[in-house]
Amino acid sequence: MAEVLELKTDKIIVEIDDGIGWLTFNNPERRNAISLAMWEAMGTSLEYLQHHKEVRVVVMKGAGDKAFVSGADISEFATKRGNLKQSQEYAKVQAKANLWLKKLDKPLIAMIQGYCVGGGLATALNADIRFATPDSQFGIPAAKLGLGYEYAGSSTLARLVGPSHARDILFSARLLNADEAYRMGLINFLCSQSELEAQVRDYANQIASRAPLTLKLLKESINQYETNSEDRDYDLLKGMVETCFSSDDYKEGRQAFMEKRTPKFSGV
Repeated sequence: MAEVLELKTDKIIVEIDDGIGWLTFNNPERRNAISLAMWEAMGTSLEYLQHHKEVRVVVMKGAGDKAFVSGADISEFATKRGNLKQSQEYAKVQAKANLWLKKLDKPLIAMIQGYCVGGGLATALNADIRFATPDSQFGIPAAKLGLGYEYAGSSTLARLVGPSHARDILFSARLLNADEAYRMGLINFLCSQSELEAQVRDYANQIASRAPLTLKLLKESINQYETNSEDRDYDLLKGMVETCFSSDDYKEGRQAFMEKRTPKFSGV
């Protein structure tokens, strides 16, 4: 039976099932647009999943089949983001969610259907792996709204698809279809709507069966690669490599290989 996290809002649902943490954006009547309460709950949820010992991999998805996340809930902007002071307070809450998206040291998968726009695409860009259906659409409409778009989002996009594609996406504020997004590397896997959840679950289960300490090291290594070279913490990575070689999981992996069986990793 899946474990369910109690939150202050029902617009974010977190379930833990067989080593997989499922985080659902549950606002289908607004195409899963993220409200301020949802940003707050997202930060709380990701922090919880980070520290949950049974969770090996996290999957983010949108409720229904119309959207992953269609962006921030613009209907709130007049009352909760209508001036500089409100925008600063809003940004603090949003920053906590984005911080945990980056701090999460477990593999993070985005399962995308329909619209993945604005804050939704920024959220999906923080995933390690992105699955999408052929009807998915992607875009960042900041230039249509006149709002300031943070460096973290534009730089993450540029690293993923390259500066030229990033300029096109940001300057035009247009919607990209799934084929175009797949060709430029914005998404990793493209699969039918009927098969999406099964393929994501199979992939997540595959990752969940791998050695957690090695996965943590590999994710941190790629994160370090994406930082400026002068900011890279090679000592941290070296220590993580040594931890892997000193772990019980390394012994288990070797023994399982010799015995021609599937290893059972414990994360220690």
